[in-house]
Amino acid sequence: MQLIKGSALRFLLMIIKEAFDILNSEKLARLIAGFTLEKKAEQTIIMDMRAVTTITDYFVICSADSEAQVKAITDHISDQLKKQQINIWHTEGYESLNWVLLDLVDVVVHIFRPEIRSFYNLEGLWGDAEISTVEA
Repeated sequence: MQLIKGSALRFLLMIIKEAFDILNSEKLARLIAGFTLEKKAEQTIIMDMRAVTTITDYFVICSADSEAQVKAITDHISDQLKKQQINIWHTEGYESLNWVLLDLVDVVVHIFRPEIRSFYNLEGLWGDAEISTVEA
C-alpha cells in the first residue's frame, strides 16, 4: 500500500472537505458578516485572502463604537455559531475589547474600535485582497 504525501494529500483533503462541507468558507464569512450587522456594527467588510496568503480564506472586519458594542458583537457571533455547532478555534482580545479576533481557521473575524482599526489598517496591509462591503 502506497502512502499519499505532501501536496497530493493536501489536495485530496481539500476535495473531501469541499464535498462534505455544507458551509464553505465564503458562506461562513457572509454568515458572520450578517451577524455583525445584527448588532449594528459599522463598516463591515469581507476580504478574500485566498490569493494573498495561505493563513486563512477570509477576513471579516467590522467596527464598533464602544467596548460594550465590541462585546455584544463578539458574544452574538459566538452564540449564533454555537447554535449551528460551528466552533471558534481561538479568541484574542476579549479582555480589553478594543480589538477582538475570532479565529475559525478558514475565516478570521476582526472586531475593532474605530481608532484601533485605523491604526492597524488591515485593509491597507493586505491591500491586494479583494474587498466586499457588507451592508444591511
